Amino acid sequence: MLPDFLTKTNKTKKGKKESHLRWWVTLLLSLALAIGTWNPLGHHFIHYISAQDILSGFTPFAILIMIGLWILAFKSILQSIGFSGAIATILIILAFIWGLQQYGVLDFSNATQMGWTGTISMGIIIWIGINASIIWKTLTGVYATDTVESE
Repeated sequence: MLPDFLTKTNKTKKGKKESHLRWWVTLLLSLALAIGTWNPLGHHFIHYISAQDILSGFTPFAILIMIGLWILAFKSILQSIGFSGAIATILIILAFIWGLQQYGVLDFSNATQMGWTGTISMGIIIWIGINASIIWKTLTGVYATDTVESE
C-alpha cells in the first residue's frame, strides 16, 4: 500500500524494530501546522479567525487548539535542541536560503515566494525540534544526559 521508503524498518541495538514512517508523519504534521497557521494563499488559520467574530461558533475552540499545538511545538524544540540549538537551526536554514538566492532559485523581491520560504522553513524547524532527540539517540546512543553538580 505504502512505498518501501515510508515503511522500511530498522532494528535497534535492543532488537526492537523502528519504522521510517514516523519521520514522514512528523514532517507532514510539522508542515501542516506551519502552513495551516499562515501561508501566502490566504487559506490559513489567521485569515479564518480574522474574518469573523472571534467569540462565535467554534472559533474560541480552534484558537485554543492552535495555541496548544504551537506550545507543544515550541516545548519540543526547546526541550530537544534548546534555545541555542534553535538559533543554530535557524541560522543554518537562513544560510541555505541565502545560497538558493545566490544561485537564482529564490527571488528575495517576490513576497509570495519569500512567504512560502518562511512558512516551509518554520515547518522544518518544528520537524527538527520534534525529531532532534531521536537523531541524537541514533548518533550517540544516549537520549539525554542530566547535569550533575559536584559538591
